[in-house]
Amino acid sequence: MSDMHPDQTIALQASGTASVQPVPRHQPIIPGTHDDGTLVEDPGLRAPLVLGERSFNDVTNTVCGYAEAPMPKIWLTAFTITSSIAAIATGMILYLIITGVGVWGLNNQVDWAWDITNFVFWIGIGHAGTLISAILCLLKQNWRTAVNRAAEAMTIFAVICAGIFPGIHVGRVWFAWFLAPVPNSNGIWPNFRSPLLWDVFAVSTYATVSLLFWYMGMIPDLATLRDRAAIRLHKGVSRGFKMPMPLGDGLALHFMPKPDQIRVLVYGVMSLGWRFSSRHWHRYEKAYLMLAGISTPLVLSVHSIVSFDFATSVIPGWHTTIFPPYFVAGAVFGGFAMVLWLMIPLRMFLPNFSDLLTLRHLENMAKIILLTGTMVGFAYAMEFFIAWYGANEYEFSVFANNRVNPAKAPYWWAYWTMITCNVAFPQLFWFRRFRQSPLVIWIVASAVTVGMWFERFVIIVTSIHRAFLPGEWHMFFPTYVDILTFVGSCGIFMTLFLLFLKFLPTFALSELKIVMPQSHTDDHH
Repeated sequence: MSDMHPDQTIALQASGTASVQPVPRHQPIIPGTHDDGTLVEDPGLRAPLVLGERSFNDVTNTVCGYAEAPMPKIWLTAFTITSSIAAIATGMILYLIITGVGVWGLNNQVDWAWDITNFVFWIGIGHAGTLISAILCLLKQNWRTAVNRAAEAMTIFAVICAGIFPGIHVGRVWFAWFLAPVPNSNGIWPNFRSPLLWDVFAVSTYATVSLLFWYMGMIPDLATLRDRAAIRLHKGVSRGFKMPMPLGDGLALHFMPKPDQIRVLVYGVMSLGWRFSSRHWHRYEKAYLMLAGISTPLVLSVHSIVSFDFATSVIPGWHTTIFPPYFVAGAVFGGFAMVLWLMIPLRMFLPNFSDLLTLRHLENMAKIILLTGTMVGFAYAMEFFIAWYGANEYEFSVFANNRVNPAKAPYWWAYWTMITCNVAFPQLFWFRRFRQSPLVIWIVASAVTVGMWFERFVIIVTSIHRAFLPGEWHMFFPTYVDILTFVGSCGIFMTLFLLFLKFLPTFALSELKIVMPQSHTDDHH
């Protein structure tokens, strides 16, 4: 009988450090085809969700290797570029705070433009991430294992980017705390009947629940990284930091702690004493399912509340009841596109990533983009029907003369860019060859991401740049501060995502192993 505690035995096996004989890896790509073996159309067969006939130990080493091993040079190049772009956003925000919102292209008529466009764009992406993960969890979709962790991380980073714009567009940033219902010396309370205040409560609540949902899902994997680092230290195989030198292997920095010592400390604190015991797993699965159940209606309500910023007004183009479901469908649509846009390049640059994110995963997400894109296209058409059926000449004029007609609408190009990217491009996925091609999927995902930004721009700017009186008509032209602030927010988002890839587990290990054949005792599939 072993003298080792059962919890420690389980920890060794789960962390991939126990002596498990790996299964020989087979070539995942069928020679002469673009099929990786997962595009099974026979309903009697279950497509594999992890390729290469890998053992549990292989999967652990692969996923943990992304956080433990040096990243490829392209990661460092991408990180340098994105962090530099993020620094531009910091400079633009400081310049705006010092100078005032006059540095934007706003005017008396168009007082919402790129700032709120960017806010709604990032909120939409942020809402989609947790919605994707939570709904697929509740529906027991096993293929979620390849995308749920990245989608949840994307949520947190997108909400961070979205939170920038409401704070700075008020002009006096140091008064932004007035949005919170806290006692102050002026006796001023927020207007609780305003949907703008509803946004504050809804988005902050959603950000808190999403952070808990993402963090709790990582606890077992953080414990795995902790145990692997501790075992390497115990065996004396942990390497220290080295300063790169022109010649030789580099100069060892003995005065600095070893990377594994830092990993043991940081991952140990973050894993909250996880021991892989049955009691821990039981409580973890129950709490995770509860958070998934809470997140799903919360996401639906939060993006509906964001749409109330426009739908509760009397401005033609905004005053419509279709906005809540329209915004929710658009959030799922744009969220899946962003996940694909981020994950498909990783299949090329990270080793064995394509064995975990297979063509079956990509095809499933392409089908959802086709479905939600059709719903968004239907919502675009219904806007015209509602404007016509309501017999409001101002409402119909917003769509006909401010958006569609190139002879009268100065922003017609933005509207037709939105239609092309959000309605036309996803129709390619009716054809199997296109929805099974990673390159075509990535191009469509890029187009949808662009189209969803233009959707928010069209909704906001084209509805308010022409008021009821022609004398109040004004055009909006973005300044370089508008443009660089948005580009900088994209840099912040990508920088945070690259750091996530380097220091945190990209996939949920336990969920990956559950869908592998070794976890099933029967041989039916």
